Amino acid sequence: MSAVPKTIKQWQMITPTSVDKKTGKVTPGRFEIAEIPVPELKEGEVLVEIAGCGVCHTDLGYFYDGVPTVNTPPLALGHEISGTVVDGDAGLIGKEVIVPAVMPCRKCILCKTGRGNRCLAQKMPGNSIGIYGGFASHIPVPSVDLCLVSDRKGYDLEKLSVIADAVTTPYQASKRANLQPGDNVIVIGVTGGLGVYMAQTVKALGAKTVVGIARNPEKLKRALEYGCDKVISTVEKDNKTIVGEWKNFCKEKGIDSIGWKIFEVTGTKAGQDLALDLLSFVGRLMLVGFGMTRSEYMFSKLMALDADVIGTWGCLPEYYPIVLDMVLGRDIVIDPFVEVRPMSTIAATFEEIHKAGSPAKRVVLKPDF
Repeated sequence: MSAVPKTIKQWQMITPTSVDKKTGKVTPGRFEIAEIPVPELKEGEVLVEIAGCGVCHTDLGYFYDGVPTVNTPPLALGHEISGTVVDGDAGLIGKEVIVPAVMPCRKCILCKTGRGNRCLAQKMPGNSIGIYGGFASHIPVPSVDLCLVSDRKGYDLEKLSVIADAVTTPYQASKRANLQPGDNVIVIGVTGGLGVYMAQTVKALGAKTVVGIARNPEKLKRALEYGCDKVISTVEKDNKTIVGEWKNFCKEKGIDSIGWKIFEVTGTKAGQDLALDLLSFVGRLMLVGFGMTRSEYMFSKLMALDADVIGTWGCLPEYYPIVLDMVLGRDIVIDPFVEVRPMSTIAATFEEIHKAGSPAKRVVLKPDF
């Protein structure tokens, strides 16, 4: 077991990328290594030595797109964390854990009515726990919400960090959608960092038919091995054509086109507009991905369709052990979709992922201070 350190080493976002509104000049964001004292742990807190932290598009939003963090820079980003408890509650020291991306207060009305995933007083590493985030050597966090990993089943602990957001967020979205065995599902952005797990999750929970929609034809072929029954590429197609392909598939397979549940995971205007065009009678659209653009829609159509559009945020910590079991039991496969890199590559990795838009694998940064 590792000793309790005297300091925490971090890759801090000193400044995010900024754009001058008058001139359009872009000033790149900046990361720097920092070393800060280990704080005195409060009752109910532990210190986790970080094994790995996944790079999420939310982190890119903070660094590149002007999405504000609750706590202002400098701070360490990163909220997909796995590691080992090294200080705090004696009963947890030495335990391997996954740190939930959002940790509710458990006292407010939202927490008491089952909506704690959107608790307004929640703690989120790399955003609202002071200066602390996952791109670091250690992090102090509340102990009550930690997901214990008693047997990794051969997985490296750092790879399990993706459960903290990329895998649990689709599970919460499925619960929020009231997904039932036999439901028919569309996943828009099925080849992306959330989409690859969204398709597997709904299939594991009993979805009858899963249609995956994305751009890259090669990645779409892979999606047929991981939850999808049918894939549709959007390349050089307008929404009318894509909707027509889906309806033709339904007709060929004798599947009703009403009542489908649509999970939009890209957060892009194109993805959200397509989702709205696909929404049909008594359907349900789940907005899982986040973006900064606006879409225009005649909302009276929802009345005529008797359809729903629902947002979903994060995941309740109590669902984490269920999702962990699904991963360890290979109901949800993560190996082909995770790449581990040294944390010292953070600047280059952020730039690469930002340019790629939808990388082939989720990058997990492993501390190498």
